[in-house]
Amino acid sequence: MVYLDARTGRHLQRYNRGRRLVVGCIPYRYKNGNDGGPDNELEVLVISSKKSEAMMFPKGGWELDESVEEAASRESLEEAGVLGDVESQLGTWVFKSNSRELYHEGLMFPLLVTQQLDLWPEKSARLREWMTVAKAREICKQLWMNEALDILVNRLKFKQDKDDVQPFEL
Repeated sequence: MVYLDARTGRHLQRYNRGRRLVVGCIPYRYKNGNDGGPDNELEVLVISSKKSEAMMFPKGGWELDESVEEAASRESLEEAGVLGDVESQLGTWVFKSNSRELYHEGLMFPLLVTQQLDLWPEKSARLREWMTVAKAREICKQLWMNEALDILVNRLKFKQDKDDVQPFEL
């Protein structure tokens, strides 16, 4: 079952050394299905900010009653309307809030999208757009998110190269 209400409030938010813990995903897919072959272009999903014209990856607060993977999946559902498989963490970044003089600690994960919903909690507040990695790098102005994107691309390229290796004969 998919809930069409986003969580609100900060009474369950996690903090580390005074920094709010934020969890996000880079939703991705391959243009011609999820086989990840060499001729199958990688696409990522970016969303608009609720507060500005900025485009970014889904992210939000990690709450006390959920695992980090559950938080990442929830944020992708609430903000981007996608479901999928949360993969291993890309990294952790400390960054300053755009709206306040506060620092956050952001954890990012890849999300291999398996389902895109027509209705989702923040549909009326956000735009979403599938695009190439190159275009996402251009329009996403948050450096820490671009670093996470670079790590994802390198990870997927390494996996593809590893899968393409032909066994040798003795």
